[in-house]
Amino acid sequence: MVRLLLLCCIGVTHCAAAGPITPGKIIDTVYCEADPSQSYALYIPLKGDREPLPVVYFFDSHGAGALPLRKYKALADAYGFIFIGSNNSKNGNDWGTSETIWRRLSEDTRRRLKINGARIYTIGFSGGAKVASYVAIQHSEVKGVVANGAGLPDGVSAGDFAFSFTAVAGEGDMNRTDLVELDGALDRTRTRHRMLLFDGKHEWAPENTMRTAFTGWQLDAMVARLIPRDEVFINTWIGKSKERVETNSRENRLIRARQECRLSMQLLDGLADAGWFKQKAASLEANAEYRKQQQQEEGLLVTEQNTKAEYMQHFQQGDIAYWSKTIDGLRVKAGAKTAETGMYQRLLAYLSLAFYSISNQMINAGENGAARHFTGLYKMADPTNSEAWYFSAILDVREGNGRAAENDLLTAVSYGFNDKRRLRQQPEFNHSSPGIDLAGIERKMHE
Repeated sequence: MVRLLLLCCIGVTHCAAAGPITPGKIIDTVYCEADPSQSYALYIPLKGDREPLPVVYFFDSHGAGALPLRKYKALADAYGFIFIGSNNSKNGNDWGTSETIWRRLSEDTRRRLKINGARIYTIGFSGGAKVASYVAIQHSEVKGVVANGAGLPDGVSAGDFAFSFTAVAGEGDMNRTDLVELDGALDRTRTRHRMLLFDGKHEWAPENTMRTAFTGWQLDAMVARLIPRDEVFINTWIGKSKERVETNSRENRLIRARQECRLSMQLLDGLADAGWFKQKAASLEANAEYRKQQQQEEGLLVTEQNTKAEYMQHFQQGDIAYWSKTIDGLRVKAGAKTAETGMYQRLLAYLSLAFYSISNQMINAGENGAARHFTGLYKMADPTNSEAWYFSAILDVREGNGRAAENDLLTAVSYGFNDKRRLRQQPEFNHSSPGIDLAGIERKMHE
């Protein structure tokens, strides 16, 4: 990774303070000239920026601006997009803060970079997905949103949006059900939209899934005549999509075959004949085995909702033994390759989110005993989540155990915690806290 201070720059190919910016290399920190407290990660595709390029603004839930750029930079090269990832947008920000972040980000990047103003897009994960949607709703220049792991801002319903909306979720994502419902609600609007599912949990989607989202944007741009119609590109998509339909049908994954038909019908709307996919979808819907699989999936959703209701009853009265048995059982079932695997993954993710929310509430209220109980459950349900160990470290300090706090913080760092500002501002983790080497912990973040 390259860390450069970019201030008082002219253009994008050269900066007086930092020298030339090399296409094909990620710059993990670019400070906004008007507000150096705001920064972003930047990637210029290998083709360079001799002409204005389409741009994607990424919003990670933990402010890790460079993370999605590293994960998807091959797509920037393949499609010729500039990638920008906010280092300030994160869960917990209010909408006023998110608006300020967007304005600083947009103003700075438009001033520095050769951006095609007709092709501006946003992508976010989890809470960042809601930020990506918020920005598009508030700013008409955004032409498309990819909402990975969450949907619209709370209180916002599906409507006739001026941007395309791509919902993305893992089969084991606790928000999958909500995103499927949102996709159905968008069916009743004039918004171009699609739903992409992948084998995974609540996480940034794999590159191949995100490649499909970029394909959607290219086809959207052709429909809107923002780019020339590309018959080779269109026919390549149609051919590969037909192959996926046939493969899923042969392997008796009929729901996935139907989902692929629906996706192509949505992407090709207004662009090309989707008759083959419509006929195939109708054939699948008339298939008794398809209807059986659909009924099984609907039954699993009912079971999932009933199980969540049972958990709700145990949040206040369930003891460690109950939760230990429950979580161990879920983990075993979530690791098996069955039709129920996704449901059990979603239930584990649901418990992780619930224990996070309750732990955070108890910590903020100073109810340390209850906070310790739920933080322990949080670590049990999601042992590699850095936030669980961060919470544990806060409680360690409150209990007078600085050594345990440092160990828990180092564990949090090993699982991806890298928010130095939050660490420094946390009242429990200041220089007067005995047994905590903040400088050493920050060095571990770099390592």
